[in-house]
Amino acid sequence: MTDSNANAEALVPRFKFEQLLNQDQAGRRSSLYGAIDNQPALLILERAPFPSSADYIGSVSASLRAIKNLGANDIYHWYLANSGEVSGADGHEFADLKINLIWPCTEKHIKKYSKQGVRFVTETPDIYRDHVRPFMQAQREAGRLTWVFNIIEGRKEAEDVIYRTPYGEDPNDEGFLLLPDLNWDRKTLDALHLLGLVERRDIWSLRDLRKKHIPWLRHMKTKFLDAATKVYPSIEPDQLKLYVHYQPTYYHFHIHIVHVALEAGATQATGKAVGLESIMSQLETMQGGDEAGMESVTLCYTLGEASDLWAEVFEPLKRSTASRPQ
Repeated sequence: MTDSNANAEALVPRFKFEQLLNQDQAGRRSSLYGAIDNQPALLILERAPFPSSADYIGSVSASLRAIKNLGANDIYHWYLANSGEVSGADGHEFADLKINLIWPCTEKHIKKYSKQGVRFVTETPDIYRDHVRPFMQAQREAGRLTWVFNIIEGRKEAEDVIYRTPYGEDPNDEGFLLLPDLNWDRKTLDALHLLGLVERRDIWSLRDLRKKHIPWLRHMKTKFLDAATKVYPSIEPDQLKLYVHYQPTYYHFHIHIVHVALEAGATQATGKAVGLESIMSQLETMQGGDEAGMESVTLCYTLGEASDLWAEVFEPLKRSTASRPQ
């Protein structure tokens, strides 16, 4: 080690903390103000990526401390934990890891979480009707919505529900509920992520939304914002945004409610997330009567090459188009 490196490394332990200026990246980066040798200093702490060493990765689960279960539903479990000892402190309060466990997992889960190439596809109304809709139906019939129905029917996570209409009592089948998303640590408000689930089972995705659903969507939006800001009073309505995914991970209509400060990763990117206001505006300006809807528009989005939708629908369509004589 050179003298210059040693001198630079000696600075950090001499930092005297005075004030937390900011936390961003969902709390993974903190900007601290303080002093070194009575001169003002900024110290920016950011969590480094996990090492890729098999020895390290393989030992992580056994080395965790103060594991606290946040919830469990069907095969899904989520936790907070410490990656090491926290001397003289409540380990749960100072958890530095948010953990999701899927057990037992399926081949579909393995594909979803594996590194893979990504494609940008165009889904026309005809492709939706002839190929994607039947694919959605097959996925629903495979029984992958047990955990959703557990929540809706009050068998699981009932204590986590922030707001719900009385189950099964809405005469128009327009009931819904709101609860924390399993990807949120339930502590970092700038990373707040809530999930709105509808009771009705006839709306699988945004494709099923029609002009007649606009009042229901607006009512849901109002109730979700009111409930979120009541439970988390430091958050105001204009600090929240609502969106849906297309394609969604599962085919039961749901709405994501997140803090605007939550940095947009792949799940909020163009080609995945569609703003709820944008959907309602598109429905309002759409020609036709109450039955006109999103099934009649062309949608473009990204797909992983390991996804069943790419392998079973869009890759064969691509091959068949390429094989046609020009």
